[in-house]
Amino acid sequence: MTEEKIARINELYHKSKNEGLSDAEKEEQARLRREYIDSVRNNLRSQLDNVRFVNPDGSIEEIKKNV
Repeated sequence: MTEEKIARINELYHKSKNEGLSDAEKEEQARLRREYIDSVRNNLRSQLDNVRFVNPDGSIEEIKKNV
């Protein structure tokens, strides 16, 4: 997610509070919010996929995925 898209999300939010949004702007806001949520979710998933546990005996164990 680019900084420009985040800035646009914020701009649409402030406009919605001050003067309201047109139908096209509401659709754009919903699309951008969905992209943002998907981006955060994918980044979190990538981080969690790289987590490993080190057991007391020194062996390394991966997290079992429950997809």
